[in-house]
Amino acid sequence: MTEIPFSPAPVSLAPVRPTARFMLTHPAHFIALGFGSGLSPVAPGTAGTLWGWLSFLVLQQWLSAAQLGWLIAASIPVGWWVCTVTARNMRVLDPGSIVWDEIAAFWLVLWLVMPTGLTGQAVAFALFRYFDAAKPGPVGWADQLSHGVNPATDRHAWSWAGFGIMFDDLVAAGCTLLVIALWRFW
Repeated sequence: MTEIPFSPAPVSLAPVRPTARFMLTHPAHFIALGFGSGLSPVAPGTAGTLWGWLSFLVLQQWLSAAQLGWLIAASIPVGWWVCTVTARNMRVLDPGSIVWDEIAAFWLVLWLVMPTGLTGQAVAFALFRYFDAAKPGPVGWADQLSHGVNPATDRHAWSWAGFGIMFDDLVAAGCTLLVIALWRFW
């Protein structure tokens, strides 16, 4: 897959539909599409979050809490890059099939609420999906930050889009953690 170079002229190329073939053309696509979970025809964000949950439980068996923390810290700037590359190559500012943002943000939630049982994890999942999908308050604000960019006129539009893809999910994670902290406090 060739990357679209910056052009001051309007880009009239049609959006690229994500497929398994597209996903395998670049390592960034493979990661951004959640190792295939973002290709789900129904609720790809939920599928990506479920993949994040399952993968966290598996990783937790092999990595210490500190190692998981470092992995999550690395997943955020890596996520910005993979989301930028994949959104640009799909020619869509915020494609629903990009789910690395859900994965990394939900890893953060689980890392901070563990240890907790299945019920606690399910509550964290439900809260995170609510904040990510409904985008109330600060999540909606974060989501709108990168929606006004124009790739045809702004050299940094795709990078800003990649940042926005990651940022609103990190805000959703923060809101989820705030609700859980208040719930535990009361």
